[in-house]
Amino acid sequence: QVQLVESGGGLVQAGASLRLSCATSGRTFSNYAMGWFRQAPGKERELLAAISKIGTRTYYVDSVKGRFTISRDNAKNTVYLQMNSLKPEDTAVYYCAADTDYALAINGRQYDYWGQGTQVTVSS
Repeated sequence: QVQLVESGGGLVQAGASLRLSCATSGRTFSNYAMGWFRQAPGKERELLAAISKIGTRTYYVDSVKGRFTISRDNAKNTVYLQMNSLKPEDTAVYYCAADTDYALAINGRQYDYWGQGTQVTVSS
């Protein structure tokens, strides 16, 4: 079992940046592929970015390519999501998740463990 706790959300203006963190505990962090998701009101949860167990491979959904960067620090058991040039449509609850089975998990259904989320609100 692994526990995940997100932080770093908040209220910002359009064009601003935020860095989300997801601290994990419970098992060896490098055993998990990690991902960041978001869910806006009335919409399904979507995978935004994923990173492989040792951080050598990444995946991004088209809507955040060039603006968001996923990274991980296995020594700190933490995965990050750097979000730049934020837009009002980025407003959502952001979740991190962990997967045990795949080197890089790009399907949301592959993830086994979830954090409780952090709210990001972008005003226009």
